[in-house]
Amino acid sequence: MCWRPIIRTGPSSRAPSPPAGRFVGPRLAALLDATAGDRIRVLDVAAGHGLYGIAIAARNPQAEVVALDWPSVLAVAREHADGAGVSERYRTIAGNVFAEELGGPYDLVLLTNFLPDFDAAMCARLLVKVYVAVAPGGRAAALQYVVDDGRVSKSASYLSLGLLATTPGGDNYTASELEGMFRTAGFARTELHELPPQRVMIAYRSS
Repeated sequence: MCWRPIIRTGPSSRAPSPPAGRFVGPRLAALLDATAGDRIRVLDVAAGHGLYGIAIAARNPQAEVVALDWPSVLAVAREHADGAGVSERYRTIAGNVFAEELGGPYDLVLLTNFLPDFDAAMCARLLVKVYVAVAPGGRAAALQYVVDDGRVSKSASYLSLGLLATTPGGDNYTASELEGMFRTAGFARTELHELPPQRVMIAYRSS
């Protein structure tokens, strides 16, 4: 299926670049092995443009996706779902993930570039809520920049400084820190996968 994300132009004569999800979404769907024929329910937390969840729905005609974000943001995600031809299997929850009921159970919960916006305590609180929403045997997947243990690289320092300046208490977490958060929330095991320039941590709930 061929589809293109909606790109809105403003007063500038230069059109904005397509969102990264247009290119990364299909790669993430392939990594998660969202194969056609497997009926799955997916929750896309802080869905934004919606392209990550939509890529799974486009890959698997049996996938049903629920996107959670603010109402104005979800309007764009719905348009992208319409453009991808998956709107009949795409619904939304408007609001704050910390306040709204997530529903479920879900076979897969997507957390794309979201955990770094919060401090470790808030991440832990969110992941407990996600764990409850995941079906036994299901997964949660966090796509983000995952810094090396020790945080010694220049890129790690720049990433952390950027979050310090733009979020109340966010950080780019190490693989060990993320694994600890998921395990504390109740997930049985985790796997770390490369999806350059980012990484994906997949956490599994026991059956």
